[in-house]
Amino acid sequence: MAGKGPPAWMDGPIALGPADTRLATGASGWDEDPFSADPLRFSPEELRELHRRFGVHGPQPRLAQLFSSGIDQLQPLRNHTLGQIEVLRPVILSESARERVNPMLVAAILFDELRHAKPGENHPIAAHSGLFSTHGPAQIGVGELVHQGLLREDASAEEITAAREQLLDPEQNVKLLVGKIVRLRQALDFPSDRVLEASGSPRDAKALATLAYLHNGKLDYPRGILALMQDPELHALIYGRQKHAVSPLI
Repeated sequence: MAGKGPPAWMDGPIALGPADTRLATGASGWDEDPFSADPLRFSPEELRELHRRFGVHGPQPRLAQLFSSGIDQLQPLRNHTLGQIEVLRPVILSESARERVNPMLVAAILFDELRHAKPGENHPIAAHSGLFSTHGPAQIGVGELVHQGLLREDASAEEITAAREQLLDPEQNVKLLVGKIVRLRQALDFPSDRVLEASGSPRDAKALATLAYLHNGKLDYPRGILALMQDPELHALIYGRQKHAVSPLI
């Protein structure tokens, strides 16, 4: 909840250590042995299995991390990004509710991807040039449409062009992000009959961290996403009621 600050397990670097590898393999037994108290802790076995199944890898280079951290401190960029999230708020809430996905996970991923977007990467000319492999607010690739059964593997050039147009549409892009989360949740056999809550239990937080990891593929990504899920401003934007000033003439 906003104002309470991040849980204790969010402090410090991501570590490698003992954890329940069933989380990575998608095996049954969700309600059996408890997971590690630190949901950001991935064992070597988990990392190997996630890499085998999904192609994820280690953290981004230290220099890139420092550059990203510097960008994150820019208040004008933060305000602009919050404004972009506010525009997308209706589709975030509607799609998340429809699929029982935590809207704060969706908002946090969008916030992080939007503030780190490369200039001009979502211009139609740049997108169709093939220079960039991912597009739109959530940085989704054409391959995700294939995974979701929305595009044939042997798609024609015209179909790929149409797919990129979908990715460039902000609302469609958000829908595809939610669809990606649902697809990964199903592949990992995470609960789908309720919304996963990071503040509810380390088990849910670990699942959310894993979903975030699989979206971006970098090991240092989940910590930032779970921190953003606790961000007071972002939380208020998604869940808060918008108050409009009343005209003095009324």
